[in-house]
Amino acid sequence: MFPEIDRVLIGRETIARRVRELGTSLANDLRRDLGASGSNGGDGDRLVGVVIIPIMSGAMVFGADLIRELPLKLRLELVAVSSYPGRSLESKGAAIRSELPRTLGGRHVVIVDDILDSGQTIALVRRAVEEQSPASVRACVLLRKDVPRAVTEAEGARAEYVGFDIPDEFVVGYGLDYDGYYRNYPEIATLKREAL
Repeated sequence: MFPEIDRVLIGRETIARRVRELGTSLANDLRRDLGASGSNGGDGDRLVGVVIIPIMSGAMVFGADLIRELPLKLRLELVAVSSYPGRSLESKGAAIRSELPRTLGGRHVVIVDDILDSGQTIALVRRAVEEQSPASVRACVLLRKDVPRAVTEAEGARAEYVGFDIPDEFVVGYGLDYDGYYRNYPEIATLKREAL
């Protein structure tokens, strides 16, 4: 399919199985929180509910699969954040490129991202969400790179739900890209050096 792929780190069946597990765990926790707040997520409940915020464009594929594993009434709100412009292999600093919804107060918010490495993106979005006083904020990431935890913890970035821990390598596929390409590759893989 793509001759530039070097090696597959995580296959599509393994990804699908882990996304189902994440969905089950997240749904159970959200049900518990909704029950504790006296909400059933019905139409009459305007203050408490579930809002999923995938970070575009990298979390598009993961987010789509994850929400299909959540048998809960929820709202989907997208946010665009840039941190890896063009052919960059390292984060250049996260910046929110679209406005967050202003209706997050009192809701249970789940930030969904493709990968946690520098922690800047999750920290930035989490701070913006917390400014609205939600009932809870969680982050769910497909991948977490093996980088010193002090790097991400110092930024306030954390993910309560993690699909896979991976080595500190540049990866593509399942929504992750290089220069806008490879998002449609169905597995998590590295690229050959000459392709970078």
